[in-house]
Amino acid sequence: MPEPIQAGLWGLLAASSLVAGAFVGVRLPVTRRVVALIMGFGAGALISALAFDLTAESFARGGTFATALGLAGGAITYVIGDVLLERRARRRASGGPKPRTSGPAILLGTLLDGLPESIVLGATLLGGTGVSVSLMAAISLSNLPEGVSGARDLSDEGHRPRFAIGVWVIVALASGLAAGIGNALLAGMSPGLVGGVQAYAGGAILAMLATTMMPEAFDNGGDAVGLATVFGFAVAFLLARA
Repeated sequence: MPEPIQAGLWGLLAASSLVAGAFVGVRLPVTRRVVALIMGFGAGALISALAFDLTAESFARGGTFATALGLAGGAITYVIGDVLLERRARRRASGGPKPRTSGPAILLGTLLDGLPESIVLGATLLGGTGVSVSLMAAISLSNLPEGVSGARDLSDEGHRPRFAIGVWVIVALASGLAAGIGNALLAGMSPGLVGGVQAYAGGAILAMLATTMMPEAFDNGGDAVGLATVFGFAVAFLLARA
């Protein structure tokens, strides 16, 4: 089987936990507190992936400039997109500003994080070395709570469950496609470019965590979210080092 197709299948497999999480979020009677704890766990896993699977690898491949530029680009892109989403929500609201909801914001963060991350995942197959199991585990682990919380918030905003799940199906398919494209396009490109893509994903993750995922998790889950976050970090870190 050609490498790009293999990469696409691995990317789709890693992103399939988004769909599983979305199904749980809209079909099962999960309380907001439980969703918040899941979000905290996912935030910890994302911090681990950001620090040890993206930023460190970016620095090793591309050096200081590529890492700094990628982190800044990912963060700026996410923040601008998040601000535009919030302004759009306020314009659509009647009788005053609409309370902030995180479904579209988490979806935006997942796209900005997941697509470059999938490209990097596909690139790990280059040269016949095989897919990075640790990176795939970190992506899958962090995708599950993102799917739960994002689909639940989309449902709470009035969207039908079928729509909320369908959105994540599209994201999963796009992630698989991105992994295949990443394998094909990055084959002959410089380490600096690959490092910049990794750092871009890391910047989007960190901005999403700070502005959306962690604040909402704490608001709905309280102090226990701190423990869940540490647990998620530990699990993702140990899986990556196993």
